[in-house]
Amino acid sequence: MPSPISPRRPEARGVQIDWITVAAQIVNFLVLVWLLQRFLYGPITRAMARRETRIETRLREARDSRAEAESEAAELREAREALERSRDETLDKAREEAAALRARLEDEAREAVAEKRAAWRERLDAEQAEFEDRLRRQMTRQVLETTRKTLRALADADLAGQVAERLADSLEDLDEDARNDLAGADEVAVIESGLELPAESKARLTRAVHRLISDGIDTEYRVSEDLLLGARLRLGTHTVEWSADLYLEGLQAAVEAALDDRRGRTAA
Repeated sequence: MPSPISPRRPEARGVQIDWITVAAQIVNFLVLVWLLQRFLYGPITRAMARRETRIETRLREARDSRAEAESEAAELREAREALERSRDETLDKAREEAAALRARLEDEAREAVAEKRAAWRERLDAEQAEFEDRLRRQMTRQVLETTRKTLRALADADLAGQVAERLADSLEDLDEDARNDLAGADEVAVIESGLELPAESKARLTRAVHRLISDGIDTEYRVSEDLLLGARLRLGTHTVEWSADLYLEGLQAAVEAALDDRRGRTAA
């Protein structure tokens, strides 16, 4: 097999450097670097620095704003918590005041009801006492009136004579001054009775007048329907009387006085 034939290499030659060109290239490179630094990298760097500054400023402002926001949020939380506490305290105070007001109103209502009940009871008791008082007085008057009617119905000559005796006894009971007053009247002695007196009763009364008052006094006898089982001697402005009516009137006055006294003690 035939061996291949190797190609023939050219002979080495020395490389020649053009230093002027190299220097020009270096200068061009430096100028390019300066131009880039002056018109490209410098503005870009400054722009990036300014941007970085703005970003840092914004970040700082954001941090400040965040801190301020957090502070405001904390203040708001505290204010809200304080408001809630104040609200709770206000509600508790309002509840306490409402409870106190309710209790006071209930007490006042109870007192008012008690006062009205007491006033109503007092008025009722007063009305009842007044009614009972009127009833007792009316019953007393009716009893006395019935007694008068009964005495009138039972009156007769014997009772008339006894009435004359009672009038004579009344003259006997007069003191000396009263007798002198009657004697000084110097008028006719008028003797009135509810019933016609028997002749002997008239004679006894006339003798009593002459003996106890004056012998010169004339006597005149009359019947007066306003006298209930009684007799009356009138001499001038002086009067001596005995009658069952006086006793009944005294009884009525005593009963009414007792009722008035009882009513006064009840009111006290």
